[in-house]
Amino acid sequence: MGKATLLNQGRWAELLREFGIEGEAATFEALIAAYTQKHRHYHTVKHLEHCLREFDSARELAGEPAEVELALWFHDAVYETRASNNEERSADWACELLNRHGVEPARVERVRALIMATRHEAPATTPDSQLLVDVDLSILGADEVTYAEFEKNVRQEYFWVPSILFRRKRAEILESFLARPQIYNTPPFHARLEAPARRNLTAAISGLRR
Repeated sequence: MGKATLLNQGRWAELLREFGIEGEAATFEALIAAYTQKHRHYHTVKHLEHCLREFDSARELAGEPAEVELALWFHDAVYETRASNNEERSADWACELLNRHGVEPARVERVRALIMATRHEAPATTPDSQLLVDVDLSILGADEVTYAEFEKNVRQEYFWVPSILFRRKRAEILESFLARPQIYNTPPFHARLEAPARRNLTAAISGLRR
């Protein structure tokens, strides 16, 4: 994870104190173990750390920053490419932690909703979910080399899907983002990433549809 990693127990403990929770080093270790599973190529600790770094750059936009950050820690905690309920199971894990420590039900449900927003089935509707989704999708606006690596890693995670089917389904997913009036909803992310994201998506779709 590197010497300067944001994925450290100090940060984790500080975050949990915002919910009135002490300890939970075992959950921290379990999360790191989940993000380092061998079948992951993009949805790894590198992705999680990138998300935390992006979030740190825009933390002031969050209404409930602790809830957004906790949702980021858990949003890909469960990741099985043959399953369709990864976000739900990830949200269940986060909510089990919060419920076990008696966190206010309204906060628990907000965290659940934030994690479920990363299904990306529709544009996010609340300010905190818009920030979370912008962070998660920031890879779409990366430089061309980084974006190409992202696509390669996603393909590796779906190695078991026949090429023709993968290319069609992947193109449909990317087209759904491109069809949105705007990919990024928060002003800083929109200003910085909207144009490069649209260039990356257009090029990727063209390659997939060949």
